[in-house]
Amino acid sequence: MLPPTFQKNDKKAKLLIYIVSFVVFAAVVLLSKFKLTLDLGFNVHLFAKANAIINSAVAILLIAGLITVKQKKYLLHKKIMLTAMVLSVLFLVSYICHHLLAGETMFGDTNHDGILSADEKLAAGSLRIVYYFILATHIPLAAIILPFILFTAYRALIGEYGRHKKLTRITWPVWFYVAVTGVIVYLMISPYYS
Repeated sequence: MLPPTFQKNDKKAKLLIYIVSFVVFAAVVLLSKFKLTLDLGFNVHLFAKANAIINSAVAILLIAGLITVKQKKYLLHKKIMLTAMVLSVLFLVSYICHHLLAGETMFGDTNHDGILSADEKLAAGSLRIVYYFILATHIPLAAIILPFILFTAYRALIGEYGRHKKLTRITWPVWFYVAVTGVIVYLMISPYYS
């Protein structure tokens, strides 16, 4: 095992993790209510593509992190997981940019008028149900995973590997699911971007 990176201070860590988690959640919720009209000189849906690429990379890193820890390559595991966390921060910035600049996109809205007609619903078919099911699981899990990720990382960084491992049993599969379904949501909704 690796020596601790930080000294244990559960009180400060809990406060910081709760504050960061709340601020991120509030920013995503509040900023999703606004749409900025700016000409950046490129298609703002480039942010959505970047999000899918980042989510793909995070999913791959999560698998690599799992493999390396099982192989007892702890330093490599730490680097991989910290990289996944940094990429997740980049994802968050890109996600907020996309939603601020692009607004909402409706699945099946082929004419991009913001209204889903009966013909558009028919054309989208049962794929709409699949999309909304994935989205309905992805969004709440994405909303609650951040404090779990931060607490899991904290336990590892202070050298409490037993508690880290216990938390990882919850955090890893949810984080992986959120990363993979993020890519699936992008692939399903991107044909309807205007």
